Amino acid sequence: MRPPEYVDVVDEQRRPLGKTVPRGAALGPGEYLTVVHVCIFDPQGRMLIQRRQSCKEEYPDLWDLTAGGGVRAGEDSRTAIRRELLEELGLDLDFSGLRPYLTVNFDDGFDDIYLVELPDPPDIASLHLQPSEVRDARWVDRPTAEAMLDDGAFAPFYRDFLGLLFAMEGRPMGFLRP
Repeated sequence: MRPPEYVDVVDEQRRPLGKTVPRGAALGPGEYLTVVHVCIFDPQGRMLIQRRQSCKEEYPDLWDLTAGGGVRAGEDSRTAIRRELLEELGLDLDFSGLRPYLTVNFDDGFDDIYLVELPDPPDIASLHLQPSEVRDARWVDRPTAEAMLDDGAFAPFYRDFLGLLFAMEGRPMGFLRP
């Protein structure tokens, strides 16, 4: 049995409350945690996605974004996404100086979402999938990802949200056209 992971608790302004709790513990009023995701794209606009293992508690066997997970106690968002990407797919990218493209609020916290385009993307065969978490990986374009979502093969994101991730890839940060 693995020891529990601890997470820092923050307030609605993302200020640390000086409290850590085991991952999955109930949070009190005004207490939140941070999770992270990254979407890696190739120059053709395809996203690298992963298929979750069947033993996963949430969304077993479903396809998901490139990588993601919880921000552990003492980590910041960039450190956490670098660690998650390395653990899950064996890719070591430097997130220094990068900010999330989006932060999505959810009931228990904040989800920082990074978008990265790799000019020289890895072959699927060169990835080192984490056996306990990741079953498979592949590159998909937007129509394929949306078809997988419609067929129930993808984690149940809103279709518009998944489309937004593809639409934002390769564009300057922000919501206004240059």
